[in-house]
Amino acid sequence: MATKQKDTRTARVTVKDLARDLGMSVSTVSRAFYPDAIVAEKTRDAVLKRAAELGYRPNPFAQSLITKKTQIVGMVVSDLTNPFYPEVMTHLTAKLQEAGMNVMLAAANEPEKTDEAVDLLLSYQPDLVIVLAVTLSSHAQEKCENAGAPCIFFNRLSANGLGFGVSCDNEEGGRRVADFLIDSGHKNLVYVSAFPGASTNVERQNGFCRRAVERGLEAPQIIEAGYFTYEAGYSAGLKMADIPGPIDGVFCANDIVAIGFIEGVQEGLGLSVPEDLSVVGFDNITMAGWPSHRLTTIAQPLEEMMQATVELSRELARERSLAPRINRLAPGELVQRKTTMPRSPAKETPHAEC
Repeated sequence: MATKQKDTRTARVTVKDLARDLGMSVSTVSRAFYPDAIVAEKTRDAVLKRAAELGYRPNPFAQSLITKKTQIVGMVVSDLTNPFYPEVMTHLTAKLQEAGMNVMLAAANEPEKTDEAVDLLLSYQPDLVIVLAVTLSSHAQEKCENAGAPCIFFNRLSANGLGFGVSCDNEEGGRRVADFLIDSGHKNLVYVSAFPGASTNVERQNGFCRRAVERGLEAPQIIEAGYFTYEAGYSAGLKMADIPGPIDGVFCANDIVAIGFIEGVQEGLGLSVPEDLSVVGFDNITMAGWPSHRLTTIAQPLEEMMQATVELSRELARERSLAPRINRLAPGELVQRKTTMPRSPAKETPHAEC
């Protein structure tokens, strides 16, 4: 005869159980879990201490019915092949969680799937949506706004240039690369473009090309890579064979494109970096510093950008009617490694008035 096993599972502690244990009303105990609620500090401490002892956790869905806030931050991302964004996701998620927010990720494997990813997020009623590496359609952005979930664009701007955004000054970064290459004797420049419609690409290209002309050089030639990927960079490296005239300096739209580009010109065309041409990237991803790459690049001020995003998230959680704004931070310093070297003789081109 089978022996009936005793159920050793403990019933979940409810707010009523906690209130009964403390000899307080349910409403008083409930308010103790809201930092903004008016509760005596001694009472709040007693409730939180006893809740921890009993293993009680407030139900976030029940809380959202009262506060009209879910504490959920939706994160939309598509370009996971670019190492920059997984690094950002890891650290930004940790910072948002430290600030008391829960992060829900929706990945759009293809750009045209972005609207579907947004629809999925909105079904969970997030307080706001952070957009990474995605060119969000105006329609999708409007759906978020109408659902009471304002969008924060990280590192890129929205398609219509409106809304909230946190970005480094990509145009200034491009100018710094041009100055660096020209100051070290480079005269014949190329810009490797990736994803032409992305604001990051457009701004870096504009800053680089305009500064080169201001410094007295011919406008840099453009190679279209098409995407922010290693494969796109490698193919762009092979296209160097079609560029007329000698080229001695190349600025790539980001680090992973630059790494692919370098291997493309070296393996496909037999060129040597930096002996035949110098190559500069943008972002300073962890991979850029690996001994196998040691890429010269512009460092993004990631810590400052992520902190600005968290602060803006807190503001929007408190007040959704904030006026849209773009927070542009100065780019980090140029990190010089082994993919660049001075051209000899290095002739200084006078700086033009800006």
